[in-house]
Amino acid sequence: MGPQTGAGKAKQMGFGQAFKANFLGNAPDWYKKTILAFLVLNPILMFTVGTYVTGWVLIVEFIFTLAMALKCYPLPAGGLLAIQAVVLGLTNPYTIYHEIELNLPVILLLMFMVAGIYFMKEGLVYLFAKILTKVRSKVALAFLFSIMGAVLSAFLDALTVTAVIIAVAYGFYNIFHKFASSEKVFEKYDVNNDHIIDDSYKEDLDQFRGFLRNLMMHGAVGTALGGAATLVGEPQNLMIGNIMEWDFVDFFLNSAPISIPVMIVGFVTSITLEVTKFWGYGYQLPDTVRKVMEDDIKAKDAAMDTRGRARLIIMAVAAVLLVIALGLHLAEVGIIGLMIIILLTAFNGVIEEGKIGHAFEEALPFTALLVVFFGIVAVIHDQHLFTPIIQWVLNIEGQNQLVAFFMANGILSMISDNVFVATVYMSETQKAFEAGGIALEQYQKMAVSINMGTNIPSVATPNGQAAFLFLLTSALAPLIRLSYMEMVKLALPYAIVMSITGLLATMYLL
Repeated sequence: MGPQTGAGKAKQMGFGQAFKANFLGNAPDWYKKTILAFLVLNPILMFTVGTYVTGWVLIVEFIFTLAMALKCYPLPAGGLLAIQAVVLGLTNPYTIYHEIELNLPVILLLMFMVAGIYFMKEGLVYLFAKILTKVRSKVALAFLFSIMGAVLSAFLDALTVTAVIIAVAYGFYNIFHKFASSEKVFEKYDVNNDHIIDDSYKEDLDQFRGFLRNLMMHGAVGTALGGAATLVGEPQNLMIGNIMEWDFVDFFLNSAPISIPVMIVGFVTSITLEVTKFWGYGYQLPDTVRKVMEDDIKAKDAAMDTRGRARLIIMAVAAVLLVIALGLHLAEVGIIGLMIIILLTAFNGVIEEGKIGHAFEEALPFTALLVVFFGIVAVIHDQHLFTPIIQWVLNIEGQNQLVAFFMANGILSMISDNVFVATVYMSETQKAFEAGGIALEQYQKMAVSINMGTNIPSVATPNGQAAFLFLLTSALAPLIRLSYMEMVKLALPYAIVMSITGLLATMYLL
């Protein structure tokens, strides 16, 4: 008898083995055992050391699932932890629903704006490929991605901008990966399969991965730099601006003593990292890849018919409408995204349900993960895990209080969601001001400290910035080998320099 097939082995499995094999699928055995250990440990902690300690342990466990995103997508394992938190009474469905309500604009953004960008992918890849092949200096490209990320995020939205650069990088990677594959037949080709790469191109592919990792991090950090500076840059900015009754100009001017110095050192850091080729930066675009890109552009130009040009024109018009609508905040970002989907599908002839459905494949798993994350945030809320730190900071006075606000918001934003941290701190500060415990000038400065604290130090981990977490869990991340720890490593120089600059600016300029 010949060797048994996988199906034959599965038939002979006992139920115990089958459940073990099915639990978290192809994740490594050590990972499965670790998650099971977490699920056993939490009830024991709950009844021995109490809910406060168990809540903090749960946060660490959830961060572990994020850190292991390349081993197993965090939704199943993180979701089990969130469900257990509800069962144990660490939070309840009503608090989770409240957190979802507060973050509904972000959820709508992910559902519709990311899908809208999907329908613009052809035009974006075409445009950025021309830029990539024309600008030969990696230093110039790094600065370009940083400043584009910053400028666009200042007026649009960091998640939208991140979705754009992900779409572009994925398109670039796909072009070269397909070229380098020995099996170019459509039915056999798989962008996730490296076994089909010709040996002569493997080194170039690794170099290209590093190049894309660098550009993605420069762009992602750029979104944080620009997003911190304006009223519409990040969700918590709008919340803070509404409470303080600041318009766009007021918000920018009040934040400028910190946001401008941080932005300048951020741009300088991007240039320095590429010039020195320090800390995982400095990967160059291989000549082979550049040649493939140039040939691809020429082939597309030659093959493009009138309908193809008409599609690009519609995409360009949609992009202009997108910028205007977002810049003027004519509607919630997600609603604008839905408008873009409708325009691009209607005028570019994408009317089949199946084709439209593909656009939602990238964002919906992350949307589900974000809702699970709100479950963990609900535990923080119900168990008052941040309360001791908040009370400590509110009891400090003068300039030291502003520094403490910046640091505390920064540290907590690395662990939790920066929108949640800003909401908690701002509500407590507002109560203290309305009770007469804080002068108006100090109150305004505290609002700026909360804003910059949640926006800048949080670049240190993917937890604090939704754009970073979206990048980490995107289809692009495993292709370019961008793991949780790799992202933390690449963000570290930025986080250190920008946080120190923000701290000094808070001390001496605010």
